[in-house]
Amino acid sequence: MYEEIFNQIRFAANKRNLKDSTIHAYCTSVAHFLNHTAKDIDALTTDDVDIFLTEKKLSGISPETYNHYHSGIRFFYKKVLKMNWDDDDIPRMKRDRKLPTVLTKAEISAILDATPNLKHKAMIATMYSGGLRVSEVTHLHYDDISRTNKTIHIRDGKSRSDRYTLLADRTLEILTEYWFQCGRPRGILFPSSWTGDYLTKDSVIQFFRESAERAGIQKHVSTHCLWL
Repeated sequence: MYEEIFNQIRFAANKRNLKDSTIHAYCTSVAHFLNHTAKDIDALTTDDVDIFLTEKKLSGISPETYNHYHSGIRFFYKKVLKMNWDDDDIPRMKRDRKLPTVLTKAEISAILDATPNLKHKAMIATMYSGGLRVSEVTHLHYDDISRTNKTIHIRDGKSRSDRYTLLADRTLEILTEYWFQCGRPRGILFPSSWTGDYLTKDSVIQFFRESAERAGIQKHVSTHCLWL
């Protein structure tokens, strides 16, 4: 229904070399906004955005979700519709700043021991060993692991930067066991069992939390605990 709009968003985003994941998030946010507003594109105003975001805020969504909507719609208005946008009139939502949960080595070991799926275990160990984000570990390829140098090559990470990080001995052992048991994949290191493509962020977050629960970890944990 909004394919032409999405094409314009993609064109404007590609000119700025934005990531595909960012472009997809922008299109999704704009689609929600347009469906909610139900107005012709030429009739849109910033008041429509204010009403939409205010309703979202009152519904109890998190600041992160609110700001995702804000970013996508703001980009649409400024770069596609070429409309004036005042951040003072339509501000982002401030997030609560809490100290992150820090896991001990013993707790990490307990989580690994409580992870029956070898692929999941290898992913958790790799994130902890190299300080990888979920998006970074899911996009690893076989050639990114150097057994000789005991390093991980992270390509196109945050801010589109590449870097190398360390690979611990235990992680290398787990990776080696996983690699041989899973048919020695040469492409994506941790492919989805269903599609063969990259795993989703939500699926990684889910199995990590399940492993932490099985390990009896009482702290509020997330995958952020692995790359602090």
